[in-house]
Amino acid sequence: MRFVLCAAFFALMTGGAEAATPLELYDQGKYDAAIAAGIAADDSAGLAVAARAELAAEMMRDAPCLACLSRAEADARKAIAADPKLPDGHIYLAVTLGYEARVVGIVTAGSRGYASEAKKELDAALASDPANYWALAALGGWNVEIVRNGGASLAKWIYGASIGDAMAHFHNAFALASGNLVLRYQYALSLAGYDLAHYRADIEDALTRAQNDKPRTAYEIFAQARAIKLLDTLRKNDPDAVASLVRRDQGYP
Repeated sequence: MRFVLCAAFFALMTGGAEAATPLELYDQGKYDAAIAAGIAADDSAGLAVAARAELAAEMMRDAPCLACLSRAEADARKAIAADPKLPDGHIYLAVTLGYEARVVGIVTAGSRGYASEAKKELDAALASDPANYWALAALGGWNVEIVRNGGASLAKWIYGASIGDAMAHFHNAFALASGNLVLRYQYALSLAGYDLAHYRADIEDALTRAQNDKPRTAYEIFAQARAIKLLDTLRKNDPDAVASLVRRDQGYP
């Protein structure tokens, strides 16, 4: 009887709730706690959440932090090592390499093979889960970046990348997650960084959808605010201001 009473008292004092999972902490925007909990879990899912939280925190900084991206890369690699079949680690490693490439520059990124490695990781993610909309959208963004940096001919010849493939991957992702505002926002950023004038209608449509969708996590609230700011700037017909926001939002120094 005494044990039951003590247990009840302890539950009352602690709220009777289990500790939040790394993913729950991530959803709440408690990124430092999500990182710590993910690392403490020391499994593929937890380490992948740690990498994801590090990336989310990075997007909210005023300036890129290469050391922070290196930590995200390390945790993503650990997640892959813990379970190569789980797609999350592969996705966050590919995304991290993309952001690192923007910080170190195209020449250094090329010498380190970031583009090829990112593609390999996204292929691995889709081999495990062909309907993973995060991987599909990331592969869409990868194609756009390769074409933007190398031109259509070299991108196709060296990497097999094309804008046609990019659009197909993005639209496959939308078919699987039509109400995901982060996917729409990232699509708009990719196209705006590539050819704002040509894809203006698509960009405005994607940002409008992102503005109207309902955010479910702290990061989605942040991304929606960025999408609204970009949409408002786009509608003011100031391409230089749009380009400045796109570079910032894509993580360029």
